[in-house]
Amino acid sequence: MTDLRAPEPAAAVVASASDALRAAGLRVTEPRLAVYDALRGLPHASADAVHAAVAERMPRASIQSVYNALGDFTDAGIVRRIEPAGHAMLFELRIGDNHHHIVCTSCGAVQDVDCAVGHAPCLHPSDAHGFTLSSAEVTYWGLCPSCAAAAA
Repeated sequence: MTDLRAPEPAAAVVASASDALRAAGLRVTEPRLAVYDALRGLPHASADAVHAAVAERMPRASIQSVYNALGDFTDAGIVRRIEPAGHAMLFELRIGDNHHHIVCTSCGAVQDVDCAVGHAPCLHPSDAHGFTLSSAEVTYWGLCPSCAAAAA
């Protein structure tokens, strides 16, 4: 899957992996450091893509250890998990800004899209049914520039 990369906002990623883990109350271990560092270079990465990157650094790392780290990171709020319909779960370090995503319907490329309108939750439903809203998740679908050019 191709990934169109946009620069991450400076505030989105803590200076070091160990600082991020400690700030989240997680134990600093070599597998966790490797997973966090892999996510720095792979925004919107699947667990398999993270595992491949981690395996370059730690050849004996298991896919289960990567899933465990990603789950711990998601639970601790230092990683965001997105699940575009029909695609594998993807993980990213850009958190806390309620941004959205655009997914290419041809190649699966994923790109960040800043908040649609206003402050979080960025969208206001016609009826919240008594819920107190904290975020809204929007996925835009279309063709990325490469796929659109190829289709033309």
